Amino acid sequence: MRPGVLTVGAVRAAALLLGLAALGATLHDGLDQPGNALAFGALVALGELARRGAAPGEREPAPLAAAGALAYALLGESAGSPTSHGALQTVAVVTAAGLAGAVPRLARGRGPGPDHLARRVLTVGFAALCFQPLHTSGAVARHLGEGPPYALFLGLLLVLTALCDAVLAALLLRARTGFPYGSLLRDELRALLGIGSAVCATGAVMALGVAAAGLWALPVLAVPLLLTQVSYRRYEAVRTVNRQTIASLARATEVAGCTPPGHAHRVAALSAAVGRELGLSGAELTVLEHAALMHDIGQLSLVDPVEGGATALLPAEEQRRIALLGGEVVRRTGVPPAVAVIVERQADPYREQPLPARIVRTVNAYDDLTGVAADAGRGTGVGGGPGAALDALERLRLGTARDHHPDVVEGLARVLARGGAAGMTPVLPG
Repeated sequence: MRPGVLTVGAVRAAALLLGLAALGATLHDGLDQPGNALAFGALVALGELARRGAAPGEREPAPLAAAGALAYALLGESAGSPTSHGALQTVAVVTAAGLAGAVPRLARGRGPGPDHLARRVLTVGFAALCFQPLHTSGAVARHLGEGPPYALFLGLLLVLTALCDAVLAALLLRARTGFPYGSLLRDELRALLGIGSAVCATGAVMALGVAAAGLWALPVLAVPLLLTQVSYRRYEAVRTVNRQTIASLARATEVAGCTPPGHAHRVAALSAAVGRELGLSGAELTVLEHAALMHDIGQLSLVDPVEGGATALLPAEEQRRIALLGGEVVRRTGVPPAVAVIVERQADPYREQPLPARIVRTVNAYDDLTGVAADAGRGTGVGGGPGAALDALERLRLGTARDHHPDVVEGLARVLARGGAAGMTPVLPG
């Protein structure tokens, strides 16, 4: 069994055992302070119902359920009266409410995945286990009181909880994709500076607000995060339009007969995978993917299309001319200037190229070479399979002295050995 499968199974098993233990203990002992449990459970369920749902590879936007769960885990008082629900009841309420809120989405096939649920249970359990025993024993009240030290203590616990969630998220992604853990963790930590910090801050303010004003503070404090979620949806709509525009421009070369069908999307998917393998993350990967989609757009300026669209087989000067034409076209589309820079520098000597341009150059050459092999073998029973992929990798390795950076070629080989991007044929490194 692969280590990645064991890691995912271990995380899910830990979350399942914690959730079952919490539900069992709560059912056995009964709900303590059911009013608080019902209010926070309703907030978590509402957050799950209002959750937009993330597309593959995206993070969950503005999770109100996460803020409510954290607030309940760190709740020490309600309208001046001490709480005593404890860590296990916290996990039980959050688990039950999260599942209840996810049922309508699950019925439509759009519910949260097992990994998301496992992370929610484990991170809330971590926060509750850090806070509730200290609160119940009276240690927090004796040593911190109710002033600024108490608020700072809550902030520290939220930071530790957010780090716990980031570590878990990166660990699960590493197990599923095999990409370097460092770049995945950097992505998660960057997310904490954005919407993650808003969620943590809202959770702390909710806990403090309910402690001072009672449960009436919950709906008031939930409104800002709901408005943030609406704004995020609009932002995502704009991003979707931009992606569709870039994809349409990339397809123009196929419609014009300049490149084979699917070439731009194959290069973009595999470039993103290689970029992640080599440590790129966040905005760098987005720029790389957009540049890979548009890397052949310079061919639209040619009088005679390149046979088969295989620019990697052209002389260096002709490749550079097409790349410069492509960069000029991209600059007029309104995409970030960094995309145009990668497009126009993809044909430069690799020692002078930035890493994204090296990746696009090598992956484009790989797809061109495997496509040529497939065309040559059509009707003869050869070409287009693992043998063609291995042959293409060998030719790229032979070109590392002048055309392709060795690290990029080996990164590509590792990605292909794991199965590549979606739809790529897995091969063994030659």
